[in-house]
Amino acid sequence: MARISKGINIPLNRVEGDLEIRVEIEDGIITDAWSSGTMFRGFEKMMHGRGALDGLVVTPRICGICSLTHLTAAVEALDKISGTIPPDNARRLRNMALMVETIQSDIRQAVLMFMVDFANKDAYHNHPLGQEACLRYSPLAGRASIEVIRETKRLLQIVAIIGGQWPHTSFMVPGGVTSIPEITKTLQCRIILERFRSWYERTILGCSLERWQEISSISDLDAWLDESPSHRESELGFFIRFSRQAGLDSLGKGPNRFLSYGNLTLPIDTAVKGIHGRLIGAGFANGTTLAPFDPAMITEEVSYSWFEQGGKPVHPFDGTTTPYASGKSNQSYSWIKAPRYGGEVAETGPLAEAIINGIPLFKDMITKAGPNAFTRELARLVRPASLLGSMATWINELLERREENFYHSVKQIPDGQGAGMIQAARGALGHWVKIQDQKISHYQIITPTSWNGSPRDDGGIRGAWEEALIGTPVKDINNPVEAGHVIRSFDPCLVCAVHCVDKKKRKKSRSIPSGVNL
Repeated sequence: MARISKGINIPLNRVEGDLEIRVEIEDGIITDAWSSGTMFRGFEKMMHGRGALDGLVVTPRICGICSLTHLTAAVEALDKISGTIPPDNARRLRNMALMVETIQSDIRQAVLMFMVDFANKDAYHNHPLGQEACLRYSPLAGRASIEVIRETKRLLQIVAIIGGQWPHTSFMVPGGVTSIPEITKTLQCRIILERFRSWYERTILGCSLERWQEISSISDLDAWLDESPSHRESELGFFIRFSRQAGLDSLGKGPNRFLSYGNLTLPIDTAVKGIHGRLIGAGFANGTTLAPFDPAMITEEVSYSWFEQGGKPVHPFDGTTTPYASGKSNQSYSWIKAPRYGGEVAETGPLAEAIINGIPLFKDMITKAGPNAFTRELARLVRPASLLGSMATWINELLERREENFYHSVKQIPDGQGAGMIQAARGALGHWVKIQDQKISHYQIITPTSWNGSPRDDGGIRGAWEEALIGTPVKDINNPVEAGHVIRSFDPCLVCAVHCVDKKKRKKSRSIPSGVNL
């Protein structure tokens, strides 16, 4: 649960973890915002002194939604330290499991966390699509809500087949994976994937993957919407129509800078094409102007965070996670640190991936209107369309090459350091690890929500969604649904970013009244 307030904490439901948003409102417009992560568990501190492989078991417990992403980042760091390149079959299995987790997260977040706000009767009682929105998205009752729960649950069976369980599987190890599914189980994965793709095309897109991928501009999108009733009545078509009429394309601009670490390393021998050896490319974009990704440009600083670190930003290989206070002193207001890329605030997530991968539709949208809550959520809703085809190819390659290796032996993890840097469902995730004498001597994690939900830095520059809130109109101070749209468009996951909760309500002046359920 999260809270949005201008003084008194109020509930902002349907985000992961405990988030407090404090805003200033003048003439019905948000003029300033502070995003506070209110939890601290200190997973990095837990890792010190543990065995070199313990991160594979411990770090997936950071989050129950994206546990595979933490496992992937942890194992890729150890692959680098040990100098191991996993066999192609291991790459296929790792990638497939991670893609399943991302796809189910995207669809659940869009329908169960974001679009459920369309069924907010107080906010949208006069919206021409408001009644239909309630039929589709009312919690635990809406037609789309029930379908999404059922279909994504079935899709997750692929992870159970590959990894034994979900969440918190540990089937990835340095050098590969612990086992390869039997032929019958691999065939079962293909059937599950084909069924999910059929449902996604029919219900979410209202068209084939191939037809959707033909859209390269806003004018193409408008033409697609008018082309067929199946397009307009799909969940995607409804989202577009409702969002535009509600003005979501004018909310939540943010910094207009985008970051992707890249994701899904390609097998050496595969029919799948990617960017510099990965299906999802790495890079940094200022607007739509791209620059190569340089891991050395990542820093964290704590000017407004409750941590010790010294006075300057540091790279994660040099940083620490040492809380210094109870959370009630000086200018600090968050248990999230402030990651920056080359000193700049950057947004990460599916929209960032679309821009850096050069997807024409989203480049056109950013060029003409800049980022906003509508475009950000649209990128999440259609990201599975760019993943499902590659998954099918890798399943077929597994069937054809089942007798090939799935593991290269790694006797021990040598002294050294390595970083596992991937894209989680919410964006850029990195694990920075040092090993000494078979023990973990250093562990730092930067999650996507740390990027998007960071507090101010030493220059007083707001984090990404703090900045995105500026200029947001709040029509009803007792039901600030517009602010909820902006925050949820980033898909917050505070359980990954910070870990301790203060249950006491802190009263400030000039607040949005308490008791407002978003």
